[in-house]
Amino acid sequence: MIVIGLTGSIGMGKSTVAGMFRRLRVPVFDADATVHALQSPGGAALPAIEAAFPGTTSAAGLDRQKLGGIVFADKAALKRLEAIVHPLVGAAQAHFLQRWRRKPLVVVDQPLLFEMGGADKVDLVVVVSAPAEVQRARVLARPGMTAAKFEAILKQQLPDAEKRARADIVIPTGSGWHPTWRAVRALVTCLNGPERR
Repeated sequence: MIVIGLTGSIGMGKSTVAGMFRRLRVPVFDADATVHALQSPGGAALPAIEAAFPGTTSAAGLDRQKLGGIVFADKAALKRLEAIVHPLVGAAQAHFLQRWRRKPLVVVDQPLLFEMGGADKVDLVVVVSAPAEVQRARVLARPGMTAAKFEAILKQQLPDAEKRARADIVIPTGSGWHPTWRAVRALVTCLNGPERR
């Protein structure tokens, strides 16, 4: 099994590329979706988050705005949150890899793959990238997003140029859906070569 680490900065098109892998019948582990599930009503992370950050959870799950207001301004608080969430995400990822162990290819979709040391745990790193002006336009079109919030998120992420330099494969997403689809399909075809069928 080849484990592909899929990453890219906010607004680069990573979710679209992950969907393309799924369309090509490659299983995808979505780290962001796993975090949301852990923080939703009944989620496994809620008791520990409430203990560490009282008043940030309820029967409706995590109050992301309230918790975000705490952790974005305080690096120590962010570390405490990561210490709760990351082991749970790691366990979910291990379960995913075990479940699909007979597949020739799987994808681990992780926005902070480099930042969290995940690049060392995959066989191939794929970075999605688009020009900075395309990225900015995509992100600022999201509901509730502001320029200040966008800049704060970028500061937590490795710069795009550095991600591209450290990637095994770069998939450009700035020219529309069809060129991106062709790049993803070509990669899957190559990795699923005749000797692997």
